[in-house]
Amino acid sequence: MQALHRPPSGWPALVLNADFRPLSYYPLSIWPWEDVVKAVYQDRVDVISTYDKVVRSPSMEIVLPSVIALKSYVDQDRQPAFTRFNVFLRDGFTCQYCGASAELTFDHVVPRSRGGRTTWENIVAACSPCNLRKGGRTPDQAGMPIRRAPHRPSAWQLQEFGRKFPPHYLHQSWLDYLYWDIELEP
Repeated sequence: MQALHRPPSGWPALVLNADFRPLSYYPLSIWPWEDVVKAVYQDRVDVISTYDKVVRSPSMEIVLPSVIALKSYVDQDRQPAFTRFNVFLRDGFTCQYCGASAELTFDHVVPRSRGGRTTWENIVAACSPCNLRKGGRTPDQAGMPIRRAPHRPSAWQLQEFGRKFPPHYLHQSWLDYLYWDIELEP
């Protein structure tokens, strides 16, 4: 094990629920090492896997965890927050009019000027050019059909959508707990 003389800036830990599933896939549920050490010290988590790194204080030494599991189950069956990020996630980070993934914003399907509300059922991800082209019209009036009707997703659906977007970095110790469609080594 390699001892460190100053705290590392990296080495986040994958956080699993008490059922050993990630709290979230997108963004991936990871905590900075400082929060992980505090949770271990407070006995709120079980250490599942560790890095080959040690941090020390004057009174203790701890091997940095790479995977932790909460001791208390966090209910995942709650309604997801209505945020721009979650709308983009629900819509696969693509414009619901043309399929582009650049310059995303959101669009009111029924414009606010026509009584449309800012709700899950009336907001879609849209690229700036499509949003401008549609203007204050409905998709039918603008001749711009929606690829997928807007709806209120469940937390489970957002998790499933998030699994389509694995992060660029995955530590080897995390792979047994993540279920993306990645090719397995023979």
